[in-house]
Amino acid sequence: MGDYVWGVDLGGTKIEGVVLLHAESTEALCRRRIPTEREGGYDHVRKRLRGLVHDMAAEVGRRPRAIGFGTPGVLDPETLTLKNSNSTYLIGKPLKRDLEEDLQAGVELANDANCFALAEARLGAGRGAATVFGIIMGTGVGGGVVVDGRVLYGCQGIAGEWGHNVLDPAGPVCYCGRRGCVETYLSGPHIEADYRSRSGVHRPLPDIVERHLSGGDAEASATMDRLVEYFGRALATVVNILDPHVVVLGGGVSNIDLLYTRGVAAIAPHVFNDRLHTPVVRHALGDSAGVFGAAMLVADL
Repeated sequence: MGDYVWGVDLGGTKIEGVVLLHAESTEALCRRRIPTEREGGYDHVRKRLRGLVHDMAAEVGRRPRAIGFGTPGVLDPETLTLKNSNSTYLIGKPLKRDLEEDLQAGVELANDANCFALAEARLGAGRGAATVFGIIMGTGVGGGVVVDGRVLYGCQGIAGEWGHNVLDPAGPVCYCGRRGCVETYLSGPHIEADYRSRSGVHRPLPDIVERHLSGGDAEASATMDRLVEYFGRALATVVNILDPHVVVLGGGVSNIDLLYTRGVAAIAPHVFNDRLHTPVVRHALGDSAGVFGAAMLVADL
């Protein structure tokens, strides 16, 4: 685009902005973080975003022609308002239109999982792969699809949202109103809840993993066995439908090493092939992926 590449990651607790020299750069000319202050509501967060971009422009000495925004939730292609957001103050709001008006710049929006997948596909662990499925397993579970370096949004803007496929209709209740969604088996809070239901004790996920590895906690090992089983079943569905050239894992749950060994082995029995060729790899960009992916949304404009 002959200009710097701008991205903003709108999170639940923080807003992060970055300006990159060009689309292939991982070194920031400018990078800033501020609290979201979402308790102030939609108009207050708009003001925060406007101020952040103004400060970034002052630092780099020019204003953007276009900015990519990573958001909780997705833009509805019909209503052009936000939906499926756990930051509920955004639901039903014309965020793209309002930001274009506030910033006098072109705006592209994508959810955080799409931004993660795009950054890892273009700059990180999926670089060079034709089709990348990026997964965030943390407080929730989301996914994004990147084909030939571009995010796939789909007819309804929900491409890649594997976290709300139902694994067991009699399973745990999900915040979306269904039962037994992938998220209720693979997200950090739900893994902790499974351990608590077995042991009667609440422990953070890293402690559960460590107790499993030490071999002295049968309940921790049962929780990890359950994680592996459902990880395999859930991801096999994606492999059968999309057949990605690489799967990149991100989020706190992706730090569990057994997902790359036993977890990968658990995919194979459910894949419609005589063996599993799909690489399942750890993310390369860490917490930079979200904001870098937001910038990549406008890298080719």
